Amino acid sequence: METIPARRIGKGEALIKSVSLFVTSGRKASVAAAAAAAAWKSRTERQGDGVSVKEARSRKMGDEAKCLPRIVEALRRNTHFSRQETEALVRVYQKLVASSADMMAGQAAGSGQGALLTSGGAAPGVCEGLDRAVFRELLHNAFDLVTEDVLMDRIFCAFDRTCCGSVRLEDWMSGLSVFLRGTLEERTAFCFLVYDLNNDGFITRDEMFSLLKNCLMKQPGDEDPDEGVKDLVELVLRKLDTDRDGKISFQDFQTAVREEQLLLEAFGLCLPSEGACQTFMATLCS
Repeated sequence: METIPARRIGKGEALIKSVSLFVTSGRKASVAAAAAAAAWKSRTERQGDGVSVKEARSRKMGDEAKCLPRIVEALRRNTHFSRQETEALVRVYQKLVASSADMMAGQAAGSGQGALLTSGGAAPGVCEGLDRAVFRELLHNAFDLVTEDVLMDRIFCAFDRTCCGSVRLEDWMSGLSVFLRGTLEERTAFCFLVYDLNNDGFITRDEMFSLLKNCLMKQPGDEDPDEGVKDLVELVLRKLDTDRDGKISFQDFQTAVREEQLLLEAFGLCLPSEGACQTFMATLCS
């Protein structure tokens, strides 16, 4: 299995500070939010089953600590990471989730809706994990990935394989395995999933139009900029639609990418650069 060498890059020190500040930012709540959170905890000291929220969290953390070695080994076997890298990524995930839960608890307490949160800090019906806002911030800070809003949302959906509204630990590890160490086949499947906006197994003309619309800058004198996008869609179809059925299947996309890898991100950036990957791994295990 091919690995990316972990070497230092100029922005390494800045990235460490950025990730560190991001991970700990949730703990820097205002005095008012902290007071509100304390009041909420007091009101919900005991739950219906006689176990306090604090006790429930402690028990959960104890159970997770006992299972952690087995979880790490299972994740290592199913990804392209070493055991050391897997353990480091699990720790980063746990810190991000804890930080996100603290922020949600403070916000809910301040709005008087703290009782609606579960003991893990998530809202009812939403599994515990990284939400869209935290995930988006991570893509910006850790991977320097700046792309269109629709692609940001689709990248989140590609990570959230169970469609539960949060990126769970297994999703986090699998997604990062493709992001950082993925084979061409894995990255091709990931990009196609991102571009298939309605998850029907095809990239249609309408989806291509939506994805490419923001790639073209309107030029002075252009009466109908949409016409230029439509022309671009037709050009892309002629290049990628190998069976000429008017839409791009995964097989079409895979064949085109194998012949020309530059087509991998034909509809917009959805993968971090090689430099960003190398910087992230270098700082992770330093």
